[in-house]
Amino acid sequence: MKTNQGIRIKDANEVDILRKAGKILSSIVIELQSTLRSGITTKDIDLKAQELIHRHQVASAFKGYRGFPGVTCISVNEGVVHGVPGQRVVKDGDIISVDIGIIYQGYYSDTAITVPIGNVPPEIRRLLDVARASLFLGIEQARAGNRLSDISFAVQSFVEMHGFSVVRDFVGHGIGRALHEDPEIPNYGRPSEGPVLAEGMVFAIEPMVNMGTYRTKTLADGWTVVTEDGKPSAHFEHSIVITSQGPEILTI
Repeated sequence: MKTNQGIRIKDANEVDILRKAGKILSSIVIELQSTLRSGITTKDIDLKAQELIHRHQVASAFKGYRGFPGVTCISVNEGVVHGVPGQRVVKDGDIISVDIGIIYQGYYSDTAITVPIGNVPPEIRRLLDVARASLFLGIEQARAGNRLSDISFAVQSFVEMHGFSVVRDFVGHGIGRALHEDPEIPNYGRPSEGPVLAEGMVFAIEPMVNMGTYRTKTLADGWTVVTEDGKPSAHFEHSIVITSQGPEILTI
């Protein structure tokens, strides 16, 4: 059903399906992450993800979505989101963001990680640590009675306190029977604004954190989004459900 704010509330049966979907997706990501190494191409990563999706007997949420060609979005270094898998070779010192989603029994699950390959500079590791921590701080605010922008404010304030910036052009979202449901969840904003959160709301929260400017641009392929200044970006995402006990992470 929908609340009077237009956000779908999932019932217990739907949440159970989403839990199972999240568990499957988490297993896929763990195995996929173990294959990330110097020398492979981003297409190799996508093919491995496709194999794992098939093995788990689920469907890709991304392949064919608005014409996207891969089952994963793979963004390297200055890549922010929506990187198209191809012949780019992963090298020592790169950071790789892998965004992946599946469909299980008609319900969607979505998650993303950014992984360092080999030896990366301390400042890059700090970028990853801050981006990952900002996700969990945002999730902590996903509680019944809070406002939607409490999530946004928690992410932005933590990221900017550490000298990094949050992307404005792309946001988190509701998720369930569709990959993108209401509401949009920006990673920036003032607290105590927007819809009141309630049990049964399911969100994909996904900070995108840049080392330099928050501004981005889209490359000629029409998909790949990179930082405007060419500096690195990190992306972490979990699908969560709001319960009476607080936020429950479905994809951990």
